[in-house]
Amino acid sequence: MSVPTIYAASRLINPDVPPVIGGGLLVRDGLIIASGSLDELRRAHSVPVIDFPGCSILPGFVNAHTHLELTHFPAWKLRTHVEYNPRHFSDWIIQLIKIKRGLTADDYPSSLCEGVRMCLESGTTAVAEIVTFPELAALYRDSPLGGRLYFEILGQETGHFSSICDAALAASLTTTDRLSSGLSPHSLYTIAEQHLSVIREAASSQHLPLSIHLSESSAETDLIFDSSGRLAADFYPFVGWERFLTAPRRCSPTQLLDRHGLLTSATLAVHCVHVSYSDAHILKERGVHVALCPRSNNCLDVGRAPVALFKKLDIPLALGTDSLASNDSLSLWDELRFALDSFPNDLGSEDVFRMVTSGGAAAIGLSAVCGSLEVGKRADFQVIGDFSGAVDVSLERILREGTVQEVFVGGERYAPPGSIV
Repeated sequence: MSVPTIYAASRLINPDVPPVIGGGLLVRDGLIIASGSLDELRRAHSVPVIDFPGCSILPGFVNAHTHLELTHFPAWKLRTHVEYNPRHFSDWIIQLIKIKRGLTADDYPSSLCEGVRMCLESGTTAVAEIVTFPELAALYRDSPLGGRLYFEILGQETGHFSSICDAALAASLTTTDRLSSGLSPHSLYTIAEQHLSVIREAASSQHLPLSIHLSESSAETDLIFDSSGRLAADFYPFVGWERFLTAPRRCSPTQLLDRHGLLTSATLAVHCVHVSYSDAHILKERGVHVALCPRSNNCLDVGRAPVALFKKLDIPLALGTDSLASNDSLSLWDELRFALDSFPNDLGSEDVFRMVTSGGAAAIGLSAVCGSLEVGKRADFQVIGDFSGAVDVSLERILREGTVQEVFVGGERYAPPGSIV
């Protein structure tokens, strides 16, 4: 058992409640046992105190959409000598596949571990990770990172789909106190419609939540509505899927997922850039959470999510970085600042702070263990400073100017592998 310790700072900041000036956390065995003012905690508990004057203690961030296996993508792009100049979303997917075809299984473990390090060093302590290779799951579980592993499923041909689905289901049976499991049907353009019922039944029977790329590009909506557009013209021929093009469905991706029962309160819909008013109402009615990835959307030039509409309908939102195949960093600090600048009339500091804390935890079904600094939750927090001793520092300023000084996961200070503590 660890020694109970109080961690204190000039400000203790939680989503949706006023900050505690001169606040602190009592941590024991990786959990938050008590919180409040430092004076109150000292009077009630005679334990060591670690103080961070001039700083703020915030919850560890929850990244609602990651592909950490792709962290080394910028280096792979150079090494494999694949021309990388995508003009459209379909071009980007084709280039991504070409680059991955030049890799071996040995390339992914170090890439994944680098992604874990980048997350933790930037204050992210839990992720909603899309796992393409189930055999790598042990590497996530050996790290301090928490969250949920969504095992990816895709495929058109029945045999190929079944083998991937079976492997994902087998991998999802293993969970830890830090990492839960889920399934990630990749998208409607990579999964044949007849397989959607299989995924629904598997997720329901095993009580597994879902994470799905939804309406990331207009090419996806074109493909689903009338089997046209660049995915049909370019991507499907590239992967030899021409025979899997269907007759026009005359519906949106959201409507198609809803027809097959894949939109529930346990579904996390990622991107949602090209959703209509009626689509948004379906998401709201089904209790779906939405993970926005604004920097990735900007990088791929697919448009901007209708944040005002989501806010109007009170659809629960979270924030994700996606991967370094379509982003410049894995830092949610970078992501939330970009979101503040991109949606100044729709998102304020309290909105984006909620999206990377309690909103992210709710999106992946882990509100009971992370996302805020509450008694009984895992002691995942970050120390943010410094502001030259100022006491009255606004949340806006902290989010705009703050820097990560320390990160604690389960009450333990995070130190990158190989560093001297």
